[in-house]
Amino acid sequence: MSSRPYHLTLPARCTTGVVFASPHSGRMYPASFRRRSVLDERAIRSSEDAFVDRLLEVVPDFGAPLLTAIAPRAFVDLNRAPDELDPAVIEGVTVGAHNPRINSGLGVVPRVVAGGKAIYRGKLARHEAEARIDTWWHPYHAQLAELMAAARREFSQAILIDMHSMPHEALDSIAAIGARSGLRRPEVVVGDRYGTSASEEIVSGIQAAFEAVGLRVVRNTPFAGAYIVQTYGRPQAGHHAVQVEIDRSLYMNEREIRPNGNFQGFRQTLAGVLREITGLGRSVPPALAAE
Repeated sequence: MSSRPYHLTLPARCTTGVVFASPHSGRMYPASFRRRSVLDERAIRSSEDAFVDRLLEVVPDFGAPLLTAIAPRAFVDLNRAPDELDPAVIEGVTVGAHNPRINSGLGVVPRVVAGGKAIYRGKLARHEAEARIDTWWHPYHAQLAELMAAARREFSQAILIDMHSMPHEALDSIAAIGARSGLRRPEVVVGDRYGTSASEEIVSGIQAAFEAVGLRVVRNTPFAGAYIVQTYGRPQAGHHAVQVEIDRSLYMNEREIRPNGNFQGFRQTLAGVLREITGLGRSVPPALAAE
């Protein structure tokens, strides 16, 4: 296990303002957590963005930093606000304003995994939930904020690519609509909070990079981006953030949570996409521009 509560891989020399991150690929399930859960090993991993960190391993070779989670999403969700506490699973939390994520059991300390399966029997003590946030959530976000600030200083803009995976069935509704209109099922969803978290030029560049290798892309439906994109995407300040969701069936066996026969081929294809995306963050550093 890393001495830090996250994995950070830096390039030999940073040559782009793009930062890659994977907040849901963590797979270090504490033994105490597994004992506490009513789910078996396969079910408890159903919310995990399995192998996304492995798909991204190449980006430091392209001059970009890579930040990935260690703690799994079922334990603490780094793509939620630290105060999104669920009173249905955490003792001593009062019911607040309507929050659809909390109501569905997907707060910062989740109550359920994919498919609405309950993780626990009973509630957690509030101090236990807060300890998870202090130990895992805050260090990850402190590091992410530092990477974004450094990219902005060095390259005039910072571009966060927040990488996720989505169950193949998550696109069933889009596929049904597409079938009626002659469109094919999308394989990638690019989320920019409906144009608010990144510039159109950057989002179009990301979309074009995926489409250039034959992948079908849609924007914002059904995933427009959650806490991370909403928080770190401030285009007017030179901070852009885009969430990218990739269909898991392209590279893994979802039922058995293991790479499928296409894993290596897809990873190679994706490497070309990631190389193109890093190019979006290469600009003249402010110090040189002033000369």
